[in-house]
Amino acid sequence: MKDSVKISKEFKIHTVRAILSLVFFAIVYLVINVLAITLTVLSAYAGISLITNVPAFITIIIGVGLIGFGFLILFFLLKFIFKVHKVDRSQLLEIKKTDEPGLFNLIHEIIDQIGIRFPKKVYLSPDVNASVFYNSGFWSMILPVKKNLLIGVGLVNAVTILELKAILSHEFGHFSQKTTKVGSFVYNINHIIFNMLYENDSYDMLVQGLAGISRSFVFFVVVAMKIIQFIQWILRKMYDVVNINYRGLSRQMEFHADETAANITDSQPLIDALLRLSLAEFSFNFALDFYNLSLPKNFISENVFREQEYIMNYQARINNIPFANKFPLVTLKAINKFNKSKLIIKDQWASHPGLKDRIERLEKLNNTSQRADSVPANTLFQNIEETQIIITKKLFNQINHNNEIVINPLSDFEKKYEEELLKNSYDKIYNGYYDDRNPALLDVTDLTKEINDFYLSDLFSSEKVDLVYTALSLENDINTLLQVNDKTFKIKSFDYDGRRYKKKDINRLVDLLKVELDNKNEQLKLNDINIFRFFLKIEESKLDKPNLVDYYNDYFTFTKESDKKAKLYVELSNAIQFIQLKTPFDQIQSNFRKIVAIEYELKKAIKELLSDKDLQTEIKDETKENFERYLSKDWVYFGQTKYFDDNLRMMLKALGDYHYLISTEYFIHKKKLLNYQAGLI
Repeated sequence: MKDSVKISKEFKIHTVRAILSLVFFAIVYLVINVLAITLTVLSAYAGISLITNVPAFITIIIGVGLIGFGFLILFFLLKFIFKVHKVDRSQLLEIKKTDEPGLFNLIHEIIDQIGIRFPKKVYLSPDVNASVFYNSGFWSMILPVKKNLLIGVGLVNAVTILELKAILSHEFGHFSQKTTKVGSFVYNINHIIFNMLYENDSYDMLVQGLAGISRSFVFFVVVAMKIIQFIQWILRKMYDVVNINYRGLSRQMEFHADETAANITDSQPLIDALLRLSLAEFSFNFALDFYNLSLPKNFISENVFREQEYIMNYQARINNIPFANKFPLVTLKAINKFNKSKLIIKDQWASHPGLKDRIERLEKLNNTSQRADSVPANTLFQNIEETQIIITKKLFNQINHNNEIVINPLSDFEKKYEEELLKNSYDKIYNGYYDDRNPALLDVTDLTKEINDFYLSDLFSSEKVDLVYTALSLENDINTLLQVNDKTFKIKSFDYDGRRYKKKDINRLVDLLKVELDNKNEQLKLNDINIFRFFLKIEESKLDKPNLVDYYNDYFTFTKESDKKAKLYVELSNAIQFIQLKTPFDQIQSNFRKIVAIEYELKKAIKELLSDKDLQTEIKDETKENFERYLSKDWVYFGQTKYFDDNLRMMLKALGDYHYLISTEYFIHKKKLLNYQAGLI
């Protein structure tokens, strides 16, 4: 089979580009090292000569500085050799044929069809994924390395046997690709570059220590650091060259592996699996987050995969996704239901092609078949329940529990999940109209003079919901294009609504899109006016004392206050961006002085949130404790040469919790208005 799947022209082109970029990196890195060695030898020779020919205290200091100067640069270039990268396998479970004969028979069947060697080891992980991995070290770039297969139990839980076979065939398609050797080179090159750009704490301490020994050393240290900064600039450029070319190859490798799978199982099982995996992954992650956010910290799941299955099926039902072969039959249309964007910018950094592109290629192979297989992949296992429980334990063992752990029954999880879903969603009569849209700011007093006849089904129709997401997509497209124009994204051309544009066309296109967005927003504002009048008419027919106007005015007043609170969060977030960057010490001190006034306002706002009756159930004990500590005094976040990490973490947590609470506060006020309206019907 591996010989029948032909290598495409694009695959060959990207392979050549990736290999040439690796060769280019090797030459540049070799030249840098040769120059560094030469500089080290010359500086050492000059230092030793100075000490031996003119022996004196000052010449000894200068000579040692010269010797250290060269070695500082050379050590910087070679320090990655001493860095050990360990792969964390604590969440993985190795299995053998004696453990799971059914799964291994399926694997044997696939590798016999493709014509490749059996993987070195097979592991189970909790993920909604399957992948190939191997020990990628220096020798893996030279010697052949046997690959391991990783199968996610969250994946197995969401597919049929035939779909699992298609996914594993895709992964084994990678086994047959000689270009994985290129990936090994890129992996190690990235570690080298990352080490020299970001893993410099120990090196910086060494440099500071040398500079502190003598003022005479400071000059040599400063010059060495300037040279190192220039080397880092070169490495950043090399990182872009190597990875952009490899990512292009990586996308072609995915297409090739998809075709291998389609030749084994036909295209349809892989298409169905790929479309469902986004729902399966969302459900799995939601179950884990649920334990982090909605349940006491000492509660754990006995089997998180049963909860994943429950959420997946529940979400499918409430979103009207049909079922086939006992699993939700997700379509590309359902995935893109709320994405009305017409902007297409090809992401040159993406390691995988887009889902739409993969499905279109698979459909062109004409290997579609009926969905004959309805047997869940879980049935391949001897005792899937036991395996799921073991993997769940490995997951929750990563968490440090302060109290004795409590197993949360599935029935309690389901009840709590539905309660939380109801609590955090709006009434069904709105058909999702308000999920990502807030009522337009209106002068409702003037709107009471005219009452028209409307139907609820028209005000919250699918067309009106589509209008909401069309406006949102237009706004996002405009912002993205402006970022492209500001050189946030480096691109030369893009597609909009099926037409190719160049970067110079952005301003003209943005002006057109703004006009279209204004038109959509006017339509939505008119609909919001009609919504108000609709509910006002119902209220007047039912109640002696109207309250709807008061509810709207209270909501609009709160919205203005909430905007100020949100602005405060954005201001402080932007003001502390420098802590993520390499910043001179005096500039750090200056930056922190500038945020004192913003922090003062933030602390006032936090005090107001702590006294808000509506938020008391939302403020967790650890959040309140951190707030109280943060409010207790004016904190210092930086000393003479280093950050005070504990203080910084406290402030960042307070800022994050503040953002969560103002968002929650807004949701509560918005829901009060919408619940009152819904209650009139």
